[in-house]
Amino acid sequence: MFFSKQLNDDHNKNTQMLTGYILAILVGVSLGLIGSGGSILTVPIMVYILGVYPISATGYSLFVVGITSLLGGIKSFNHQKIEFKAVLFFGISSITTVYLTRAYLMPLIPEIVLRTGDFQLTKPVVLMIIFAIIMVSASLSMIRPCKDCEEHIGDSKPDFNYLMIVLMGALVGIVTGLVGAGGGFLIIPVLVFFAKLPMKSAVGTSLFIIAINSAIGFIGFITHEHSVIDWSLLIKFTLLAVAGIFIGIFLSGKISGEKLKTGFGWFVLVMGFYIITKELIL
Repeated sequence: MFFSKQLNDDHNKNTQMLTGYILAILVGVSLGLIGSGGSILTVPIMVYILGVYPISATGYSLFVVGITSLLGGIKSFNHQKIEFKAVLFFGISSITTVYLTRAYLMPLIPEIVLRTGDFQLTKPVVLMIIFAIIMVSASLSMIRPCKDCEEHIGDSKPDFNYLMIVLMGALVGIVTGLVGAGGGFLIIPVLVFFAKLPMKSAVGTSLFIIAINSAIGFIGFITHEHSVIDWSLLIKFTLLAVAGIFIGIFLSGKISGEKLKTGFGWFVLVMGFYIITKELIL
């Protein structure tokens, strides 16, 4: 009986690992198709499929998103779609806050955030709820057409609002540090509205900023949180996500990007509400 149960447990674990790795490819596909969604998918897959502790999952996400965004950023650089002035001003403020958040703010959050009678709100649950709220916000921006973005597509000369770029950079850094989200869905609107960048330049510039933020956040994660990292799982997941990027890039020329963005937005919206329900009710 014990031996049979052990075999069944091993089978279930192997099935979950296989499912997680298949979904890792889909993470890359989504990045290749629409240029965002890496962390939005990575954290739930890590937590609910691969069984990674939520705080560790946010750190793992920084690694995965950082590597994949770097590859995308290099591709954009080769096509001269990077605005390095935006990388500098947005990057400095966001790098500062992402490191401070990951290195000092995260350890300050108590393991039991709130206790009322038999109910207790733990640190991992709080982080997952914050992440789910960000997912819902991101999904709405994907579902809703961005008319102002279309107006800026033809702009050729950036016009920087330096104060807003720095302030928004700091905000994105806090979000990245807390939940391991690269923040592309926040960075791109900032670059479009406050730097007046064309959309293609905003996407390419955003990838560079995400890669830098994720790298700094991951350094803060491994330096101050003393977590034991499953490098085997992390590297396999990242390599499969990278493979998925090239699949996504290939498919992007054959499928309507706007339809994909909208469909992905609805998927993210459902996932966000699922996480909130699972963490607070189920």
